[in-house]
Amino acid sequence: MVKNKNNGDLGFEQKLWQAADKLRNNMDAAEYKHVVLGLIFLKYISDAFVEVYEEIKAENGDPEDIDEYKAKNVFWVPKKARWDNLQNNAKQPDIGTIIDDAMDAIEKENSSLKGVLPKDYARPGLDKQRLGQIIDLISSIALGDRENRSKDVLGRVYEYFLGQFASAEGKKGGQFYTPRCIVKILVEMLEPYTGRIYDPCCGSGGMFIQSEKFVESHGGRIGDISVYGQESNQTTWRLCKMNLAIRGIDSNIQWGDTFHDDKHQDLKADFVIANPPFNDSDWKGEQLRNDIRWEIAGVPPLSNANFGWVQHFIHHLAPHGTAGFVLANGSLSSNSSGEGEIRKNLIEKDIVDCIVALPSQLFYNTQIPACLWFVSRDRQNHNFRDRRGEILFIDARKLGIMIDRSHKDLTQEEIEKISKTYHSWRGEKGQEKYEDIPGFCKSATFEEIRKHNHILTPGRYVGIEEQVEDEELFEDKMKSLTQELSEQFKESDKLEKEIKENLGSIGWKV
Repeated sequence: MVKNKNNGDLGFEQKLWQAADKLRNNMDAAEYKHVVLGLIFLKYISDAFVEVYEEIKAENGDPEDIDEYKAKNVFWVPKKARWDNLQNNAKQPDIGTIIDDAMDAIEKENSSLKGVLPKDYARPGLDKQRLGQIIDLISSIALGDRENRSKDVLGRVYEYFLGQFASAEGKKGGQFYTPRCIVKILVEMLEPYTGRIYDPCCGSGGMFIQSEKFVESHGGRIGDISVYGQESNQTTWRLCKMNLAIRGIDSNIQWGDTFHDDKHQDLKADFVIANPPFNDSDWKGEQLRNDIRWEIAGVPPLSNANFGWVQHFIHHLAPHGTAGFVLANGSLSSNSSGEGEIRKNLIEKDIVDCIVALPSQLFYNTQIPACLWFVSRDRQNHNFRDRRGEILFIDARKLGIMIDRSHKDLTQEEIEKISKTYHSWRGEKGQEKYEDIPGFCKSATFEEIRKHNHILTPGRYVGIEEQVEDEELFEDKMKSLTQELSEQFKESDKLEKEIKENLGSIGWKV
């Protein structure tokens, strides 16, 4: 068994992934993802259904009564969509059509899944023999019965697979997947026990799932939080809907462009948790020059949506609401196109609460250095101490452990170190008294921040000597540039090979 300090025993998930990945053959990971995750979802709801079916049958009830399943919060699965039917037909040449029909039948009987499930298994390009092998593989694991639901077996498999697909797809896959450790930091720091949680760029739903886990692990009631989200990519929106459905999370997740078609216009959330696209230059900001959201701190530049997202988050906060989100490090110091003035306005309006500098190599989809922002509508909050006129800076760049040759992870102890520092600084009950720790954290006054021209890079405040910081930045930069150069060489070699092959195919000598 392979152990991982942060994620527990991953031997089962890893073995299942390795077996499933062998069946991928030459299929693109982005395409294969929906094949596998769709079948895993189908196995889960079929397992849960069959267990209730047998219970009703044993009690001499009518196991084909749909209302019996609704009462137990279990999806109704029509006969042709039940897993044993798929398993019995796994070797048939028309298995793709059988699966598509099963998905369609489930959607018709369960309104919350309408338009969500993948229905493209009959396409000619999908190897039906391998499809049958995937069904056989998934048949070997119990997912939806009560015992395995309590262990969250499906949740573990689903989350692990999402991470592996993100890694396999690189930049494309990482667009919708936020590393679990980063989600955990955001959730542990915000502590969303009760109220409305909102993520306007929710990807596959990781923020919501960790919020639910947080409430459960601290003895709270899941029903005390309400989930709202929006996702612009329809395929990812489907993944999110399935990801939440398998856990029974009641949610309002909409599909559409948050900036231009805000589906939750009137929502005022108690917590906003998000990881928006980094430095998005294609957000059609020219259509939103007079938007009400920019009244908070200023009109964001057309070339970068970062401060558009920040102001969108703040716009949707309730009077006592707080937000935690991921941004590229450029947001901390950039002065181009008016960004410095927007950042200054956010600080001087006393909205910025805390900044965390993250280690490099945490993400699957980018080498861009990232940070966490925490903002609050009410820094005189009655639950905590009055924090007006100061900002907490945490430099976590030295934290993290390598989990493979190119990725880092934060341990649970490191996550707790960061979150407890914030809780102590906020003056939460039961926490140790906050103290600045040279090289790690510093509570800086606005006077100090003004001396740095409203730049929010934690390294400027936490007390690291300039020489040490410069060496550290140089090493990080060199690692990043070396890796980037290596990737460019690989891409160049691949392109040269393709050009030669194409020229050769039309008779050109190369």
